[in-house]
Amino acid sequence: MGRAFVHVILGGGVAAGYAALEFVRRGGYSRGELCIISEETVAPYERPALSKGYLLPEGAARLPGFHTCVGANDELLTAKWYKENGIELVLGTKVITADVRMKTLLTATGETISYKNLIIATGARALKLEEFGISGSDASNICYLRNLDDADKLVNVMKSCPGGNAVVIGGGYIGMECAAALVTNRIKVTMVFPESHCMARLFTPKIAEYYENYYTSKGATFVKGTVLTSFEKDSTGKVTSVILKDGKHLPADMVVVGIGIRASTGLFEGQLLMEQGGIKVNGQMLTSDGSVYAVGDVAAFPIKLFDGVIRRLEHVDSARRTARHAVAAILEPSKTKDIDYLPFFYSRVFTLSWQFYGNNTGEVVHFGDFTNSSPRFGAYWVDKSRIRGAFLEGGSREEYEAISNVVRHKAKVINIAELEKQGLMFAIQESQKDLPDGGLALGEKPTYVWHATAGVIAAASIAAFGYWYGRKRRRW
Repeated sequence: MGRAFVHVILGGGVAAGYAALEFVRRGGYSRGELCIISEETVAPYERPALSKGYLLPEGAARLPGFHTCVGANDELLTAKWYKENGIELVLGTKVITADVRMKTLLTATGETISYKNLIIATGARALKLEEFGISGSDASNICYLRNLDDADKLVNVMKSCPGGNAVVIGGGYIGMECAAALVTNRIKVTMVFPESHCMARLFTPKIAEYYENYYTSKGATFVKGTVLTSFEKDSTGKVTSVILKDGKHLPADMVVVGIGIRASTGLFEGQLLMEQGGIKVNGQMLTSDGSVYAVGDVAAFPIKLFDGVIRRLEHVDSARRTARHAVAAILEPSKTKDIDYLPFFYSRVFTLSWQFYGNNTGEVVHFGDFTNSSPRFGAYWVDKSRIRGAFLEGGSREEYEAISNVVRHKAKVINIAELEKQGLMFAIQESQKDLPDGGLALGEKPTYVWHATAGVIAAASIAAFGYWYGRKRRRW
């Protein structure tokens, strides 16, 4: 048994939904020629909602409210939408082998699905404690967060221990956002991670200090520079305490693990070129095989801003943009230029909201007020007298646009001390004039999406901790 499609999207995450919408907008297929294969049983949805609005104690976000593509303030793509547009949703289906040479996929049910063009949107999976030699993470009160089932389990476990103790393992995105959600649910939180400060891959010590102090003021506790080694459990197998490397025991009614992700490349190992832990693609999102594209977390692609250096970016904005670009390249290859992506990351926790653009390499220049309870502060990263990256907490739409512009155009810095003194005003002033030696005006409209600064709230917000669906895309 088998089916054949012209276009197959493998994976049902964020990228799949945005790719589907791009196919429809460009009219590049006939009814029955396009399908999405997903292990999940629901149509593609906005994954960031899981660590934000889905975990709220009141007014929580629920499907169908956060299907793609509402994260870009665009259409809501429910299962009905896919049917109306002639797109086959093959849900609850696991692909066990892929044959790139034969252009076929074999599902766990024994069905063979063939394609002319394949878009790999398999994303990434959460790293498990067992991969670090720690057993027992199958306990009923240990939670991960990558998909809807994970989120449902986390919600149920939270409800089972009101006012209890939670230990969050990991100080990155998932750890920080889940910790904020737990606190909002009136659960006592202890965060454990091996680094010297939270969000170590992005935050400077000074930036991290502000957020750690803020979390502490909300009742969270930080245990840094150590890792867990094992668990204590009761007779039912539930975790009762977390044992750290230094011998310390932390009481735990629940544990949330956020220790990173790994790109889901297994089906294509040995068939496609790999780099940066993902599938290597060119500026068209095309892999080493002429009929296979890769997008989102699984794709390692060249960043023009970084002089063509290959990067794999684990963020929703990259998934949206690369998915749409791949579809454009499939349908109109002669008209589609290489992707020119400005790396962009953001987060919202409690009443705080930050955005980062570019690359955090070079000398760091901090600016703004790090002491206010309603802060507005940030940092520039300067290398070879050029702005390479910029971070801002508490900015307005115009201010975020300004810092993104100086990064995109690598604004020149003449004097570091003066840059520190000017702070945010440097970006604002540069955005109001032509870049002296770059040709493009800094005040031009940016080519990235404003999905993190002026959108719609997905659910009732508890202390402004709602899930923000996103921002209206600008066409690129």
